[in-house]
Amino acid sequence: MAISFANKQFPSATILIAVRWYVVYKLSYREIEELLKERGINVDHATIPRWVLEYAPQLETVFRTRKKQISGSWRMDETYIKVKGKWQYIYRAVDKYGATIDFMLSKNCDEPAARAFFNKAIDKHGLPKNVVIDKSGSNAAALNTINWQIWVLGLYGRLIEIRKIKYLNNIVEQSHRAIKWKMRTALGFKSDTGAEATIAGIELWQMLRKGHLKNSGEMTLWE
Repeated sequence: MAISFANKQFPSATILIAVRWYVVYKLSYREIEELLKERGINVDHATIPRWVLEYAPQLETVFRTRKKQISGSWRMDETYIKVKGKWQYIYRAVDKYGATIDFMLSKNCDEPAARAFFNKAIDKHGLPKNVVIDKSGSNAAALNTINWQIWVLGLYGRLIEIRKIKYLNNIVEQSHRAIKWKMRTALGFKSDTGAEATIAGIELWQMLRKGHLKNSGEMTLWE
């Protein structure tokens, strides 16, 4: 997948730095407008959310093609954010080393939503050996359904071990923080697409910061 900056008024470097500043730091669109203006670049603050919507998801998708392999031991949890004044849920999973596996925004917190998240993650990474979850009955029910499907297919040796060990899930609970503080800075997200794009950018930055890019060579984190 190639990312195109054709027909844009500003060069790609300006667009990318504005997107990075927004998803990485506690900055508003107006504050980013001021920072760019200090550097002689006149960008209206209303343009920046359009850049985030367009490029953050694309960048995260491209990164996935160069992401290091993850462990088969997953930690899964959900948290909540405010979108259009209403609470929605983010399902997230990391491996035992803290590497991001996947994320999904959902209006519901129930078995179908949890199963949709697991199917999304499994589609990208394959079946895990085990998944550590909290005491949520819907998460356990989703994994039980997936295990039943695995059993029906005759893949008895691939059944997922379900573990409910609180301290092992601390790593994924702590990793929610970046998304939560961005929500507070933005005073809640204004749309589903805006929330999803911003979350994709935040997750991308966290993966880059943790060194999950393959063959990065001598590149700095900013590069």
